[in-house]
Amino acid sequence: MSFLIVIISLAILIALIARFKVDAFLAFILVSAAAGIALGIPLDKLPATIETGIGNLMGSLTLIIVLGAMLGKLVAVSGAAGEIASGMTSVFGTKRIRWGLMITGFIVGIPLFYGIGFVLLVPLIFTIVNRYRLPAVFIGLPMLSALSVTHGFLPPHPSPVALVSLFDANMGMTLIWGLVIAVPAIILAGPVFSGTLRKVSSKPVKLFESAPDTNSFGTPGKINSLLSATLPVFLLIAATVLPMCLPEMGEAALSVVKFLGAPPVVMLIALIVATCTLGIAQGRSIKSVMEVYVEAVKDIAMILLIIAGSGVFTQMMKDSGVSAELAVMLQSVPIHPLILGWLMAALIRVCVGSATVAALTAAGVILPLVRQTGVEPSLMVLSLGAGSLFFSHVNDSGFWLFKEYFGLSLKDTFRSWSVMETIVSVTGLAGVMILNLII
Repeated sequence: MSFLIVIISLAILIALIARFKVDAFLAFILVSAAAGIALGIPLDKLPATIETGIGNLMGSLTLIIVLGAMLGKLVAVSGAAGEIASGMTSVFGTKRIRWGLMITGFIVGIPLFYGIGFVLLVPLIFTIVNRYRLPAVFIGLPMLSALSVTHGFLPPHPSPVALVSLFDANMGMTLIWGLVIAVPAIILAGPVFSGTLRKVSSKPVKLFESAPDTNSFGTPGKINSLLSATLPVFLLIAATVLPMCLPEMGEAALSVVKFLGAPPVVMLIALIVATCTLGIAQGRSIKSVMEVYVEAVKDIAMILLIIAGSGVFTQMMKDSGVSAELAVMLQSVPIHPLILGWLMAALIRVCVGSATVAALTAAGVILPLVRQTGVEPSLMVLSLGAGSLFFSHVNDSGFWLFKEYFGLSLKDTFRSWSVMETIVSVTGLAGVMILNLII
């Protein structure tokens, strides 16, 4: 019965947004509240669930998205994005630029959380799209598919790391096998699949459309542009590697590294540096740079609300126990443990939206089965990671990030983003099963 309620709720949500043109944020609140009541959440607990859903999601994303939008806007208006784009096209050429973006997304995606990678790389995508008049989805999807794969498959991302610990898997082997599976998944979901989306119509946000004012201000050089735009990557890598290279680091030093390596702090440091290197050093006043940042926040205000709304629906599913109920129900299905783990994570993902919640919920239920059957733990980590990426749709914040930034209809977002995530998920499972035959 719970599963039916979830399906009906999602159908109503899609109808309100696509058919009746109800604002997505309001639609999420209304449908989530109705679903919560139908699933048995007490009325007096409902407001707290709504607030928790918004707080849990936006607490981790707001600073990253806002600071990332500010950095991206400055990178765009200063001319830095154009310098990076011209450098990349000189290396790969316009005909192979999708492959260049895919490789960039993969390299950047390994150390970066998905949200940071998205807001850092989207300005680059749109700069290339605007400069060379190329279709946005056709050009951008390969890079974003690479970010998605690294988020679901590879340590040091939170979900794979937690699964490695839970199953007592070998971190190094998980990373190696994850890379083996990731490459075909990215190629199929990125350049191959995006080749079918050349004619998808999109109206990207105007956040990164501003042309650099070369009459009043200087334009940064290519090296300055690249280092300023990608500084968060290097800071996060340093924060990850330093404790490994210096295991005898004192507690005080370790706490400083952890503080400086926290994603919001990294983004703030990068923004301060960019303010100097891309703003003040190019002749801009502090007031002028701040005006750029104000415009950036205005451009993404509605995106923040929509993402917050998706968090409410996710929390309703969690508080009602639907995800755990689904996992227990699937445990008795007589299929291979690796396929079962993928299926659990995939169905929970469809119902709940969050890839991390899907993977960890399924892991808690299937853990005894893994110990009984002797399945290779690293492969189970990858199977759950693949399942947790299956068919991202309206209850997933990533779906709305892509839709709103690229200015797509719901239909075209399903056709592009949701199908891309499904290809990644299914390819990942196929890779796991092939490795299971070899290992």
